[in-house]
Amino acid sequence: MRHDLGRRLYHEGMSSDADDVVELERDYVLQNYARYPLVLHRGKGCYVYDSAGRRYLDFIAGIGVNALGHAHPRVVKVIREQAALLIHTSNLYYNEYQGRLAKRLAEVSGLARSFFTNSGTEAMEGALKMIRSHGNRCGGGKQEILSLENSFHGRTLGSLSVTGQTKYRHDFEPLLAGVKLVPANDIGALEAAFGDATAGMVMELIQGEGGIVPVSAEYARRARELADKHNALLVFDEIQCGVGRPGVWFAYQRTQPWVMPDILVTAKPLACGLPLGAIVANEKAAGTIALGMHGSTFGGSALACRVALEFFDILEELLPAIQRVGGYLHVMLNELARKYGFVKEVRGFGLMIGVDMAISGKQMVLDAMAEGLLINCTHDTVLRMLPPYIITEKEVDAAVKVLCKIFDKQKGAAG
Repeated sequence: MRHDLGRRLYHEGMSSDADDVVELERDYVLQNYARYPLVLHRGKGCYVYDSAGRRYLDFIAGIGVNALGHAHPRVVKVIREQAALLIHTSNLYYNEYQGRLAKRLAEVSGLARSFFTNSGTEAMEGALKMIRSHGNRCGGGKQEILSLENSFHGRTLGSLSVTGQTKYRHDFEPLLAGVKLVPANDIGALEAAFGDATAGMVMELIQGEGGIVPVSAEYARRARELADKHNALLVFDEIQCGVGRPGVWFAYQRTQPWVMPDILVTAKPLACGLPLGAIVANEKAAGTIALGMHGSTFGGSALACRVALEFFDILEELLPAIQRVGGYLHVMLNELARKYGFVKEVRGFGLMIGVDMAISGKQMVLDAMAEGLLINCTHDTVLRMLPPYIITEKEVDAAVKVLCKIFDKQKGAAG
């Protein structure tokens, strides 16, 4: 279906250069991505432009990575300055920005120490090593890791092992032993799963690839109590749902009082498009990794860390706007839900939103693209929106206008 749309777009005027890009990837790139038929050339603010100059309102933002949109002037300025000074040193030496960024992460998270990675799945791997190290130090076969059904934690073997969706796991089994999957928001099942063999638990407070499904505050609080009772480490995966996306620094800060993790893993928006992830831990969890037990060649480069520091300064100013504009987007989408019977529910917080439908959303993504709006579909029926934090009510109105048009088309087809 995507290839059919691609041929139509090309015939309507997409440049021959775009054909060349697609052909080169088909011939030389591993064919693991079902890409949309769109070759992007540049971006500015909330918009991206394809190779033929067509403009698209970007409501997926690199799957939540481009938190400040595209070509943000302060980010561009910092990248230019730092690239001319120092990009990479390895972790054999200090750079000026890792310590400063770790301090900032400690201040906004309430945790103590950071380790820098290149991606979210790398951060999750490090967190799993912390859990296993903790369990081994406790002795007595304390090696079990709990995770949630319907979760997604990354593509490496370790992070796949704690991912609760068969479609991601089955081609690579057997995976890491000692992982137990439990249903989200079922406190009884959670209590039954914990035991003396439990070394740690991993959870997303808003499941992203699982369809934008929040975990209740009561469930998270009980997980914290059980982790304390059984001397297990509690890990919150905030790779997609953290760093401003829910309208606060991290999703666990939506509960009052905060339900604190032992370990926080994060990545996507940290460096506004440059690869950067982090494990942020309290002293207990940080103490599980001693000299030489873990490392990264690229993690925490001078360039990425300096950009992240600039981003944090900007984000502090943007948090109220994320709450305001996110609330407005929720209201507008709920109005659509009342108008179109196939919309079951609008879920999420801040600028992390899922529109759950009784029908498949895959064709709607293509229809929206043809109308100049970029969104995506997860779990087959959930339209996912992760717009940049700089959007205003004006961009929300433009996106909702497109959604009305494609929902009308669907309603007409059904009728």
